[in-house]
Amino acid sequence: MDKKTLLALGLSFLVFLVWSVLFGPKPTEKSTEKQSIPKKEQSQPVLEGRLLPPPGPKRDFMLETGRNTRDITVETDLYIAKFSGSGPLIKSFKLKKYRSTLEKDSPLKELIHVKNKNGHGFNLGFSGKNIPNINWATYKVNRKEITIRPGGQPKELIYDRVSPEGIEIQTRFIFYPDSYKIDLSVDINNKSEYQIDDNLSLNIVHLPQKTKKRYGAFEGMALLLENKLKEIKVGKLKDKQFFGQISWVAREEPYFLAAIVDEKSRKSTVKSSILPDDEIKISYITPSLNLRQGQNTTENFTLYLGPMDLYILKALNKKLEKAINFGWFDIIAKPLLVTLRFFNKYLFNYGLSIILLTIIIKILFWPLTHKSYKSMKEMRKLQPMMAKIREKYKGNKQEMQKQLMGLYKTYKINPMGGCLPMIVQIPVFFAFYRILPNSIELRHAPFFLWIKDLSAPDRLFSFPFQIPFMAPPYGIPVLTLIMGASMFLQQKMTPTTGDPAQAKMMMLLPIVFTFLFINFPSGLVLYWLVNNILSIAQQYRINKQVG
Repeated sequence: MDKKTLLALGLSFLVFLVWSVLFGPKPTEKSTEKQSIPKKEQSQPVLEGRLLPPPGPKRDFMLETGRNTRDITVETDLYIAKFSGSGPLIKSFKLKKYRSTLEKDSPLKELIHVKNKNGHGFNLGFSGKNIPNINWATYKVNRKEITIRPGGQPKELIYDRVSPEGIEIQTRFIFYPDSYKIDLSVDINNKSEYQIDDNLSLNIVHLPQKTKKRYGAFEGMALLLENKLKEIKVGKLKDKQFFGQISWVAREEPYFLAAIVDEKSRKSTVKSSILPDDEIKISYITPSLNLRQGQNTTENFTLYLGPMDLYILKALNKKLEKAINFGWFDIIAKPLLVTLRFFNKYLFNYGLSIILLTIIIKILFWPLTHKSYKSMKEMRKLQPMMAKIREKYKGNKQEMQKQLMGLYKTYKINPMGGCLPMIVQIPVFFAFYRILPNSIELRHAPFFLWIKDLSAPDRLFSFPFQIPFMAPPYGIPVLTLIMGASMFLQQKMTPTTGDPAQAKMMMLLPIVFTFLFINFPSGLVLYWLVNNILSIAQQYRINKQVG
């Protein structure tokens, strides 16, 4: 492959890279037919319950709760949750194994951010006209607090209430010692004179945090509709509505998930809206209950509030692992992530795991790239003959190409062979590009020295002033500069066509890539650097052999 073709391919790759950074693949937001839902919608806290309804343990006491009863704390080895004492509302959910920032003394990661913790958070209510007081009934609760030790037994938090009309509702949460899942069941017994045609509504209310979003990271709503993943970014959540076979709906942020799973997986409705105080509201709305006087029903759900860990989500067997979406390169990214996790079991460092994986990928494609580099080196010997052909047939492009192809055939050189090294890198590069800002394993994963987080840009020192082209924090991107230098050296070793203009253009690519990589995750820069070093070694060996 001559230098002109290589330049065109490199520029195409650069355009594709910039396009992915600035725009990225946009999730489809095609809504299916909308379900008619009563406009009046009051949401009063309640939460999820459990699946199999064998009678729970005998309750020794029931606490009458008023509107200002103190919170109920639920603590396991994985999280600390605060439930409202005046109704089934999750006001706070902190993960004990994760911090908000890289600093060791930073607060635990909070999954529920709201302005009004008394009425917003993770809650449940009824929407409709014929039971207007059901959301404001008095509650009884069976516990003041819950603590579950590792290896202990599951425990229940039960809210009981009776509306002024005589509708009995029991909301039961089941917590497990070693799991982020919470089973939720809502038992409704209609002892009123009304027919209950209302919908049960499970709501997630969240205030998006004003932090700088990393490249490739997603925040918004995700749902599995008709077994297909749909994602809607935060800025596009206003007045969205979906109807169909919905397996689950979730609020998603980088690395973490708050999800509602309907165990019946039926045709239902999901609505999203933006509240006046900039909070987002995601509602899962069941079909109409249709309970006549004397009838009862049980609605079963599973809640998940925790990390977007592929293994944890898959073990739940709720299809929640589909929320981990690496886009077009999903088929490559997930095997790479599994391999990185395997290496990390023995190396205890994801930076070393990335280096090892890069070496293995290079070895696997070594014969292919070796042949490609050798072809490029051999083509350099043909430059004088190619120059004569171009001069002789400069007025006849068709004949020029015919003569050049004949020359390649005579010397058994594939003109496109030089494309292979770059073509091989592209899918792996973009797979890493998607993995780093979306995989919980790499969040706050250190490498060495100044690189404390492989999912963040590398910065040596911290400057109090802004630096052009650089996103905060501001510092010296040492690894990125080394990567740029390696690209420069690689270009110097690559056979040239003898065209000065093309040579200058090719030498500009390392500068462009360096500026582009300044704000990329350091793990991605590390992959590209190691790949460059291995390519330089391979090119050096070939140059020695071919001479």
